[in-house]
Amino acid sequence: MKISVVTAVLNDAAHIAETMDSVLGQRYPDLEYIVIDGASTDGTREIVEARRGELAAFVSEPDSGIYEAMNKGIRRATGDVVGILNSGDRYFDGAFRTVADAFRRAGGGRRIFWGDVEYEHLGRVRGFRPEKLKIGAFAPHPSMFVPLAVYREIGLYDETFRLLGDYEFMYRAINVRGVEPLYVPELVAFYREGGLSDRHIARCLADELRVKLRYGASPFAAYPVYWLKLAKNLPRILRKNHGK
Repeated sequence: MKISVVTAVLNDAAHIAETMDSVLGQRYPDLEYIVIDGASTDGTREIVEARRGELAAFVSEPDSGIYEAMNKGIRRATGDVVGILNSGDRYFDGAFRTVADAFRRAGGGRRIFWGDVEYEHLGRVRGFRPEKLKIGAFAPHPSMFVPLAVYREIGLYDETFRLLGDYEFMYRAINVRGVEPLYVPELVAFYREGGLSDRHIARCLADELRVKLRYGASPFAAYPVYWLKLAKNLPRILRKNHGK
């Protein structure tokens, strides 16, 4: 199985080498690695260029945000499945073998793979909770691998979203287009907290509500979940607003 991995990065010289090492260090025999940089000015481009020979593609140019960068990478991908690992995150050893073995056991097909993710502070987060799917709770994005055929069938990331385009894609794939989850309870990726979604929790919750209503969820079900999540996250939101 050929695996394509796309890394989006913008001004992250502190972490891009670690992310790239975790991909290239897998020593997976059929890997296609694509890095999309949003025209970094902090030395990121030079770090990536130093390993240009190990990459299938490297693009460095301005973009409208992370989802345009992801889409650029997916459009260049030729693998059977595509993983998205943004700068700052990393794969654990053996991740690609876990993914390939899971698809092989499942006989391929119209599925999306998720594994577990180790959050920097929160700890291990399960990649699949079937009882949560209908209320729109999905697995962490760094562990997700999507067949290229599924992207071509249902479309890429909605670039009108600044924060939750990955959530919109997962909701559309599972709850609207009926793509089947393929879950393996093994650690696949590490997620470094503190990114855009962590810094804008209230906006993310509002986007989550927007996605549910877009795809026909009952307002009587969607709004209570939104208000409950807002209340649950209020201490974090207040800390972020006060710079703590």
